[in-house]
Amino acid sequence: MNSFKILLSASLLALSAVPSLADGPGEGGNGSNILNTQINLQNNWSTLSVTVDTVGGNVVGQGAAAGNLIDITTMNNTRVTNDQTVGPGAAIGSSINMQVSNVWGSVGIQNQVVCNGASVSSDPSLTAIQSNQECHAADPFSSINTSVRNIAGDAVVQGSALGNSFEADSNAPNFPITTRQLNNSANVSNVNGSAFNVGGSVGFSSSAIGNTSQIIHYNTH
Repeated sequence: MNSFKILLSASLLALSAVPSLADGPGEGGNGSNILNTQINLQNNWSTLSVTVDTVGGNVVGQGAAAGNLIDITTMNNTRVTNDQTVGPGAAIGSSINMQVSNVWGSVGIQNQVVCNGASVSSDPSLTAIQSNQECHAADPFSSINTSVRNIAGDAVVQGSALGNSFEADSNAPNFPITTRQLNNSANVSNVNGSAFNVGGSVGFSSSAIGNTSQIIHYNTH
């Protein structure tokens, strides 16, 4: 019942905010007015367990888990208000257990976990973004356990755990951004792997990041 009340309150706030967005900066509110409110209060977990033996081509294994995600692409004036929250009762994780042998091609294994993720890309004269992300999850958790043997090509294994991720790019002359990221979780990425008899290159990587942002403003001259 408490979860329902929180979601209902968020919906009412979103409806009440729409008129004010329409009167926002730039060209009388023309273009795209996007209001996103996402609240995740439950567990999100992915498990991939695979054994692969004797393959003539390539082998790919992918795992992912996320609390809230949004991807926005526009070609006109854009105003975005983004609010993403993951509650303290949520567990977000992805686990891959993969044994691979006798592959004539290459092997790629990737596991990515993110609490809140937002991406905005637009090509107008105005892009205005206000973003708030809060991760209170117990532990965005990524785990890879793998063994690769007798691989003719390359073998690449990548694991990552992120609290909050924000990306924005635009060639708009006016590109105001206000972003806030709060991570109150333990981000964990574990990779346990072995590789034997690989004909190409071998790469293992693991990363755990609380907050990350990337903003690209293209030349407007």
